[in-house]
Amino acid sequence: MIALVTGASSGIGRDIARYLSNLDYDLIITSRNEEKLVELKKELGKNTNIIVADLSKEDECKRLYRQVKEKYEHIDLLVNNAGFGDFGKFSNTDINKDLAMIDTNIKAVHILMKLFLKDMTVRNEGRILNVASIAGFMSGPLMATYYATKSYIIRISEAVREEIKKEKSKVTISVLCPGPVNTNFNNVANVKFNLKGLSSEYVAKYAITKTLKGKFLILPGISIKLAKISSKIMPDKLVTKVCYYMQEKKKDN
Repeated sequence: MIALVTGASSGIGRDIARYLSNLDYDLIITSRNEEKLVELKKELGKNTNIIVADLSKEDECKRLYRQVKEKYEHIDLLVNNAGFGDFGKFSNTDINKDLAMIDTNIKAVHILMKLFLKDMTVRNEGRILNVASIAGFMSGPLMATYYATKSYIIRISEAVREEIKKEKSKVTISVLCPGPVNTNFNNVANVKFNLKGLSSEYVAKYAITKTLKGKFLILPGISIKLAKISSKIMPDKLVTKVCYYMQEKKKDN
């Protein structure tokens, strides 16, 4: 079995790669950070291959696909994990960082899912795990762009899942929607969470276990399941007000 994991140099992506290695998967791991990928390869062993790529760039996404295809006839699992966030008022955040976030969180996921899904559909087997967030079920004042990107991932995953179900395909789509996780995300996004985060090791194992069982919506932790229910029951206007209050408390002063 062969898996491609993006954003594998740290956090959930790294721990997903570790867990898949324990399950005897051959791995292709990718991120921009070659040094951390090399460290992970040393840890995981000879069945791990590195492809350094900046997935905020369209050409790099397509190059990654070509290189994987050149080395392997197919992959069995795609983990679309690469992504990052940023904190601040929409009018104040850096537009270049916003656009890089959209390119990484949305465009890269879109490209890789489309390209590998075509191959999986032909074979009538394969699994795709897209990493979103509980944030994708609501608007997020002070992290507006990040929340919006994760909403895209959830909605396109839902749509594609329905398409392949109608075709009676054996390919499965899953979407992981965690809440706070103890990773480097906080440093990149310039925030600190008030809620206690889950360990990335737990989330990684939980996500892969559910993905391999064909589960679509993966919500690790009871608090996240309750948050999902609340976002559906409460009026959107109230959810947005609550989100603003929670986000404001994240300021890392």
